[in-house]
Amino acid sequence: MTLRNTLACAVAGAGLVATLYAFQRPFRVYPSMEAYDDIPLPPDYQEKTEWVQARLMYPQHPDARFGGRRWRFGISDWREGGTSWTQDYPRADRHFAMALRRLTRISVRSVEQPVNLDDGDDVYNWPWLVAGEMGDWLLTDEQCAKLRDYLLRGGFLYLDDFWGPQEWERFDESMRRVFPDREIVEIDNKDAIFHTVYDLDDRYQILGQWALGGRGGMSYRVAGTVAQWKGIYDDHGRLMVAMSFNSDVGDSWEWADDPRYPEKFSALGMRIGVNYVVYAMTH
Repeated sequence: MTLRNTLACAVAGAGLVATLYAFQRPFRVYPSMEAYDDIPLPPDYQEKTEWVQARLMYPQHPDARFGGRRWRFGISDWREGGTSWTQDYPRADRHFAMALRRLTRISVRSVEQPVNLDDGDDVYNWPWLVAGEMGDWLLTDEQCAKLRDYLLRGGFLYLDDFWGPQEWERFDESMRRVFPDREIVEIDNKDAIFHTVYDLDDRYQILGQWALGGRGGMSYRVAGTVAQWKGIYDDHGRLMVAMSFNSDVGDSWEWADDPRYPEKFSALGMRIGVNYVVYAMTH
């Protein structure tokens, strides 16, 4: 290739990247359910990178676990934050971004990106989505269709922190409408997602800080549960939805800097996240 052609390709590539960034929704911060409203923005929060922790915003289920106290400051509109989609946000997201930057060579943005499926085609700008408190979501028909299309086009969705049969039923109410024709299965231990960076043959249940006698004292939520690592595959054998059922990986990111939180949970949670991201970027 000649120097002129090389330069032309470089300019064209830069133009494409600029075009993609131009269509992305700008970074914004919402009120968090856990009162994380005083976390300072890192100085490089506007940096353009190859990977961003995109967090899925979703409407609240009327039978959500948090019930009548789920809305902060009188907020009743999930699009304004303060509801279940903001659990662990943004502290967990920023801790995980920091860990991913340190443990891999991926260019990682230091702040998260809340993504609303109702914002036109914006979701297609973010090939990785994460969401927590999955027993609390209730997608609209339009959102189910948009999410299905996003995933079948190559997007990846990681779902975390839902426990027991009641929360599973509320979760599945929406998931069945996203993929009525696809089965949720246990991910085989030999699957590449467990071996992309770390060999994760020993996957134990990750407890949330709330289950350790700390804030909330909700250890009863764990009683009788067993960690399950589930997923949904596309027609080519690509895992496009991964689920950590009966574990709280989000808390293992959120509390990774707290000496009172067991290191073994954060160690496994970070490695799971790293594997899932690298898998999502390479499959």
